[in-house]
Amino acid sequence: MSFPTHRPRRLRRTEALRTLVRETRLSAHSLVYPLFVCPGANVQKEIKSMPGNFRWSVDRLVEECRVASDAGVPAVILFGIPEKKDEVASGAYDPEGIVQQAVRALKKALPNLIVICDLCLCEYTSHGHCGVVRGNEIDNDSTLDLLAKTAVAQAEAGADIVAPSDMMDGRVARIRAALDARGFSQISILAYSAKYASGFYGPFREAADSTPQFGDRRSHQMDPANQREALREIALDIEEGADIIMIKPALPYLDVIALARQEFEVPIAAYQVSGEFSLIEAAGRLGWIDRERIILETLTAIRRAGADIILTYFAKEVAPKLA
Repeated sequence: MSFPTHRPRRLRRTEALRTLVRETRLSAHSLVYPLFVCPGANVQKEIKSMPGNFRWSVDRLVEECRVASDAGVPAVILFGIPEKKDEVASGAYDPEGIVQQAVRALKKALPNLIVICDLCLCEYTSHGHCGVVRGNEIDNDSTLDLLAKTAVAQAEAGADIVAPSDMMDGRVARIRAALDARGFSQISILAYSAKYASGFYGPFREAADSTPQFGDRRSHQMDPANQREALREIALDIEEGADIIMIKPALPYLDVIALARQEFEVPIAAYQVSGEFSLIEAAGRLGWIDRERIILETLTAIRRAGADIILTYFAKEVAPKLA
């Protein structure tokens, strides 16, 4: 029997060869570090279901962001936990709201750090839903006005990017119009365009204290069974003015990321959400997996599927390891 002409293993023989021909490359430049900010001073309260992640007061948040920036992380996304909640989410668009305070402090201390503000109302509403509630339903159009006010407040504080995550119809157009009318045409919009009604958000809801007090979010977040609908949602957001689109969660929806990459030219972000983080972290702590290897493997899979930007709670840890 003659020797085979084709031997793919030739290029796998050493680490140097494997690196030379590697098709997908992770970079720290693609990472965004999600952080939770809360009132108070000198607060660093660990989130039980997300070990190693914390609720930070503004002063400690600045310290954490400095460490992350020094490690090579170029961007953070902020989620706020207000001191008080009400039915109209007034803490979201209050000029002195907790996220607005944090943005001002970060831009003063770390002017080159990209600061993204999550733009949703669920962390600020007493009922835990993403918009204005009428009876037992979310009033889509009334919610748009509050989202637009919040976007302007975040831009005034110094945010580089606002990231609507509510999945209300027409929100990107309303936010873009509000920002432009107030002279913030340079502020980018990162739209959570295909945000699925996922079971992977559980730890986040503890972290942000945003569990709905009744019902769920299936009336506005996407059905996990749907793929083509995601492309329609993304196309609408781009048409309305989104600069970057996002698929969330990441690993269970790699097929959606790949389809979006084939269809659209805009930058694509993917969010490795709290449940994805906690599953890896728990299995790693139990010794069931090679934790570090799995972290890099999952991030590579998200990048391979087509994501340009990855939001991950592992950002600060992995950034120094990436060339």
